[in-house]
Parts: sequence; structure tokens; C-alpha cells
Amino acid sequence: MKKALLIVAMIMACMVSRAQVNIQEMADFNRGHFTTTLEMFKGDNWGSTFFFNDIYHPNLTTPTGYYTEIARSLNFWQSSKLGALSLHVEWNGGQFASNAWLFGAEYFLHSADFSKRLTLEVMYKEIRGAAANGKTSDIPLQFTAVWGIDNLFGVKGLMFSGFADFWWENMMWGVDENLKPINTSCVFLSEPQLWYNVGQFFNCENLFIGGEVEIAYNFTGGWYSGADFGKNQGFSVAPAAGIKWNF
Repeated sequence: MKKALLIVAMIMACMVSRAQVNIQEMADFNRGHFTTTLEMFKGDNWGSTFFFNDIYHPNLTTPTGYYTEIARSLNFWQSSKLGALSLHVEWNGGQFASNAWLFGAEYFLHSADFSKRLTLEVMYKEIRGAAANGKTSDIPLQFTAVWGIDNLFGVKGLMFSGFADFWWENMMWGVDENLKPINTSCVFLSEPQLWYNVGQFFNCENLFIGGEVEIAYNFTGGWYSGADFGKNQGFSVAPAAGIKWNF
């Protein structure tokens, strides 16, 4: 799940007239599959719209699952002292993932030149899907942080971005040796990404190479199915590498 473009949600909310779109192709080393991601961000006078769609496939020709998020930030007071604060509504879900609606607020922080950015979100989360003990969530909340740093360590074209989500979701992973259910009630997911603009060396500013590391706790993910379900109970780390093209 990629939220890298959300880091600019408050930077160009009024001024961006053209949608910012990119496509990524990642190879997951642990799971032996590829992920194709399409992202879009567009700001307007009322806030901003963001979406991404992940398509999972064991090879480059046969999709086996998908995951989608679409979010709308509402900000009618962008020129006021509260311009950094926005309302937030979001839907996410996938073929093998729970569907959820989220409602809340986000706050944008940045350096003077906008080269360092941080968005903090607090949201009510309504999950629709299978739940342990018949209850989807004990605490219907999600906390999110999204960050971005341009020209990391002073290296032109080196970008560090990512997000971290924490939420409550009841899930049953199976049974123990006494046939008692193995349940979990909270989930953590973070995907720090590092991209380098290699295209700057041959007059193609659109091309990046890089990768990400998925750091998770009790996360099933949108690509799981069959025997893969439950693979990430507890902590897990999944590195991936790929390319990105900015349109």
C-alpha cells in the first residue's frame, strides 16, 4: 500500500491544476511476486484527491489480487490560520482484504522550503469484513503518519518517503494446540521508500529506481489468499525493489 503522494496534500492544494500521476513496478523478495501500483494526486480549491491501486501478480502477466485506497481531503479555509488542518474521508479495500471507511482530520507540517514534510492523521475507522469473536474492532480508530524528504543527505534526486498506520482490527489466525482460537486485535504497517532519480543523467526526469521495506505487525495485506492467509501474524519485514515513472 503506497501513500507517498499524500505528503504533498497540503503543499499545492490551491495551485495544482494538473494531476500528479506515477506508476511503480516492485519485485517482492520474500514472497516471490510483483506489485504494480498506480498513484494519483490532485489538489484543488476545496482540498485534494488521492488514490492508488495495487495489482499483485506472481509473474508479469497473471494478476492474482488487488487493493485500492481513495481519499479526499476537504479544506475550504486554506488561506486562514488553520490552513494546515483538513478534514479527511477515505475508503480502502481489496479482493482479499477487509473493506473500510475512514473519517477524521489531518494536519500538515513542513520545513520553510517544503523539502521536508509530515502529515499526521487521526480517523474513525469502520471495517467491514471477517472478525474474530464476531466483532470487527474493539477501538474503531486509525492513526497515520506520512512523510517525505527531498534530496536526502544533500544528494540531488534522492527522495525518502513513506507512511505508518496503526489501527485496531480483530482477526482470527487459526487455533492453537488446544484448539483455542488465536486472535489479534491491533495492526501496524509501515512502508518507507527510497527513490533515486536516475533519469536526471540522461534528460529523462520521469524515471526513478529504488524500493521499499514493508514493516508489519499482524498484517494480512491485500494479496493474501488460500495458504498465504495468516502468513504475517506477529512482526514481519518484506523488502522490495523496483522502478517508478512519473507522468
